[in-house]
Amino acid sequence: MAGRVGFHSDLITDIESPADEEGVHDSFCQLIEEQSHDHHDVIEMTSLELEEESRDDVMDLESPVYLRVDSEEPQHTECLIGGRWSSDTLKVLSSMPSRTIGRSRGAIISQYYNRTLQLRRRRQSRPSIQHFPRSARPSIRGHRVETDADEHEEDNKRERLVNNLQNLSANDRVRMLRAMPLSLSEKKELRMLVLNKAEHSLSQNLIPCCSQLKYYIIIAVRHGWYGWLSFLSSLQLWQTALKCVGGHFGTGVLSYFLFLRTLLFFNVFLFLVTGLFLVVPQAVVAPDPGRNTSATSLWGLEVLTGSGYFSDSLLYYGYYSHQTLQSKHSCSKSMNGTSCGLSYNMPLVYFFTIGAAFFITCIILVYTMSKSFGRSFRIDKSKGLLAIKVFSSWDFKVSKKSSVRLQRANIGTQLKELVAEVNREELKFSALQRLFRVFIHMLAWLMCLGSTLACVLAVFYFSEHMHKKDVESRSRTSSSDGVMLKEASLLALPVLVSCIHLILPGFFNAVAWMEEYDSPSVLNYVSISRNLLLKVSVLGVLCHHWLGRVASEPEKLGLQCWESFVGQELYRFLLMDFIFMLLDTFFGEFLWRLFSQKALKRKRKPVFDIARNVLELIYGQTLAWLGVLFSPLLPVVQIIKLLFLFYMKKVSLMMNCQASGKPWRASQMTTIFITLLCFPSFLGASVCVTYTMWTMKPSAGCGPFRGLKTMFQAGKLWVQKLAADNPNLSWLASAHAYLVENPLFLFLCAAIFLIVIYFHSQVVDGQRKIIELLQEQIENEGGDKKFLITRLQDIHERKRVVSTRGVRGASEDSSYS
Repeated sequence: MAGRVGFHSDLITDIESPADEEGVHDSFCQLIEEQSHDHHDVIEMTSLELEEESRDDVMDLESPVYLRVDSEEPQHTECLIGGRWSSDTLKVLSSMPSRTIGRSRGAIISQYYNRTLQLRRRRQSRPSIQHFPRSARPSIRGHRVETDADEHEEDNKRERLVNNLQNLSANDRVRMLRAMPLSLSEKKELRMLVLNKAEHSLSQNLIPCCSQLKYYIIIAVRHGWYGWLSFLSSLQLWQTALKCVGGHFGTGVLSYFLFLRTLLFFNVFLFLVTGLFLVVPQAVVAPDPGRNTSATSLWGLEVLTGSGYFSDSLLYYGYYSHQTLQSKHSCSKSMNGTSCGLSYNMPLVYFFTIGAAFFITCIILVYTMSKSFGRSFRIDKSKGLLAIKVFSSWDFKVSKKSSVRLQRANIGTQLKELVAEVNREELKFSALQRLFRVFIHMLAWLMCLGSTLACVLAVFYFSEHMHKKDVESRSRTSSSDGVMLKEASLLALPVLVSCIHLILPGFFNAVAWMEEYDSPSVLNYVSISRNLLLKVSVLGVLCHHWLGRVASEPEKLGLQCWESFVGQELYRFLLMDFIFMLLDTFFGEFLWRLFSQKALKRKRKPVFDIARNVLELIYGQTLAWLGVLFSPLLPVVQIIKLLFLFYMKKVSLMMNCQASGKPWRASQMTTIFITLLCFPSFLGASVCVTYTMWTMKPSAGCGPFRGLKTMFQAGKLWVQKLAADNPNLSWLASAHAYLVENPLFLFLCAAIFLIVIYFHSQVVDGQRKIIELLQEQIENEGGDKKFLITRLQDIHERKRVVSTRGVRGASEDSSYS
């Protein structure tokens, strides 16, 4: 793409410099030297030459109004607009590659006729034009251009150009047409002439039969391939809905729905892994004899609590066998007894499936985060993006009216965001005002931290109280009403935590309203920080409750399988979180809209709270990752929840919400969401699951790891048994001891991942600095051009003044004589 340097300071686009920039600068230097050298000899100019120069007028190029005859030095301002340019300045301007647009059509056609002819002749000896850099934009300088061609000659050259374009390949033809400095209508006319001539040639059977058949086969295959690609693009999940959301509410709200779709893919992956390797093998094998399957409960209540019928099902850890599963069809009787060829070591598979799922998820997260860093932290100046969005964002393949309206709304919203970013100015405050704002911010943070600490302490003491109450209730028998009340009491802690997550973010929003942030992006980042602190603190207390109280003292609670109990707790928390999100959508958005419009008589609707909703998604995904060890089918619950949540939030957004009053571009939102999902969420869940597998003692009466000191011993026993049966595999025991048992290997892997992320961020930062330097250099080159043009015009004005005085003096002398 050729570098275009405009003469308006507000419309400078930071794009690549032209290929022949050096020649342009040389011409500038030569002209300035010539004009300076001839400054004292201009008195000899005749009045006829002066009159001819005074008639130099171009409609598109106007001379600067800021230049005055009586000024001693030129005023180098940014605006180069005026009434008339000198002929020397016009010569320089016409030589610039960026000023070739608007030149003689005949000259351009003549030039590109020569270029297409040369391209045809040298196709075999030089690479294709598609390998040329975009900066190699053709210029009409130095190509024997005839600017005075008459109309007949122009038509002949046009016909020859059409013939040459017809003989080029499709890619070369498109590339050549794009490079021509002609208007879109003229390019379209040339293209239609080429296509009509090709069809006319085909209709006259100028092409042999076999070539025609080959031509039609290629066209059919190409159309089929493009149709297949379009079909695959239409299969992307929620593509139309996401375009609709982005078109009406901007990139900030769109980033929430994109993040929700990302979480859905993560849970689908978890479900596929656990379903294929754990659930399906256990489901096809008969359950262990002696398992109690007569647990009954109120069906409506057990759906909320996850107990009763569900407590002894594939949903929880305790259902899975600790034996090596044997297929009935693979066992055969022999003289030595019954031998089974196909066996499935469930404890070993359970251990390695959970470990592999977390390891692959970590790799995907790190890769996604690194790619997102590379995309979102590019140096894209708003002015350049605005020009690109205005001139090259429309997709001309869109034909449906609904798609056209959607694309128009999407582009319009993005233009609003870019214009708002370009026009945004930092407010300047006095020292007293800055001090007052700092005091307000400190007070707001103290209020938020204090409320978070109070809620965390409330969860801690309430969970301890419920734990003691459960211990006392297990020691005495109860009636059926007591059993029902006891099961309902299991929902007390999840309801309390969900209430905190429902009420406290509203308090954070009220505090942020008091702070009066000017930038919507800064407001969202502050809200995300405060909500994240709340979620992480509450999850830390809950993990201490599950692993520090329940898992360490299961006998006091009368639990035969504490892993299944923890899985039920996570199921209840996940379900209550979804129910309270429904309530928040109904009361916080729908009823508030009705109250605002009917009672307060306001047309304004609530704005979608991005920070709050994103942190709710991260909180729910953390629960799913924590619970996959204790409930292998918990990702299914999360998938159903995300599917309902997407459609519910989309409908509520369209009905009850409005776009932000201050448009803003969320260029780094997705990267921040992925980063928060990786480090506080996934890292915390991985630490808890690893701690459980390495240190916690499994239940003795249930699950695949019964009878073992730790879950980790399942892999160790299998390696030892394999080495004892086959001495050639004794190296596996050493490899397992150094790579799996030794925590140093895990720390090394984590360190490698962190180093990769660090180096990638450093590379991106270095590229950003280089791009900034290059863009600054391009701006300086544009400033040099404007300075040189201004200098040329000033020299010409001085020359005009001196010439006028000389002519007047000569005429006066002649009159006296």
